[in-house]
Amino acid sequence: MKDHRLARPGRRARPLVAALGAWVLALALGPAAEAQDSKMTPIPVPAQQNAIVLGTGTLPGATSPESWHRQYNSVFARNVTVATLTPFLPDPAKATGAAVIVAPGGGFRTLSMENEGWDVARALADKGVAAFVLKYRLNQTPPDMPGFERSMSEMFSATAQRPRPDPRAAIAGLAPQIADSRAAFALVRQRAAEWRIDPDRIGMVGFSAGAMLTLATTLAGEDAKPAFIGLIYGPLSPVVAPADAPPMFVALAADDPFFANSGVGLIDSWRSAKRPVEFHLYEQGGHGFGMYQKPTTSTGWFDAYVRWLGMHGLLKAKS
Repeated sequence: MKDHRLARPGRRARPLVAALGAWVLALALGPAAEAQDSKMTPIPVPAQQNAIVLGTGTLPGATSPESWHRQYNSVFARNVTVATLTPFLPDPAKATGAAVIVAPGGGFRTLSMENEGWDVARALADKGVAAFVLKYRLNQTPPDMPGFERSMSEMFSATAQRPRPDPRAAIAGLAPQIADSRAAFALVRQRAAEWRIDPDRIGMVGFSAGAMLTLATTLAGEDAKPAFIGLIYGPLSPVVAPADAPPMFVALAADDPFFANSGVGLIDSWRSAKRPVEFHLYEQGGHGFGMYQKPTTSTGWFDAYVRWLGMHGLLKAKS
């Protein structure tokens, strides 16, 4: 039976993903921390000793090697060609058995590994929730920093006048990333006993492009089946919510230049399907705030998310 929730992956979907990626990347890398150093400084690829290769293969056609840079006192990866998953496990004494796969954002051209990945995972582990940072494969960019910056300028100028693409169509071009997400869920379930995880309580939270991947995983991830999801400053276009759609937490700033003025159809989709959803619309915060400490109420999204997890019984071990 044909699945009408998402367009099938194909050649026409790729330009949509690239165009949306340009818009998402602009602030995922920028104004979230405008008071900090905005210069992109190349750094050596970190050791990532705990990272587990997911086995989804090398990105087809990739020629640029993985590289990292520092910006806004945080670190970013790009040209990721091999997907990995890095565990952040809680103290066994306070482990709840719940787990979250964390998908950083960056317009599918880079990944905010620290602000939207490691920092989130550490904070979750501190609450007793096992967390796993997904370093998913990315669209290729020039290997040198000047070339990367030049390519982004060209992309912005080329897409600035185009209408915003429909995220439902855009995510149809995310076959490699969805495969990475599915592999992450399969790995966590496979090692659930070792990691003291309840295989029925594995969720996913994503930021910007990572939020799009989280939604795509929910709608088209087949066996992944997240038990609960969090979408942090992602697109809110309507979809056909599955009858068994997982509980969903959504956070967005009202001054987000990408997704704040396109309605809240996704929230209505979940409500129409009579599925649990919680939506926080913060007055200020822009895009890409993540775990940065800002003088806006958007900084409180993580505390609200943790309370939401607790409301769903995910901060206590099953009796």
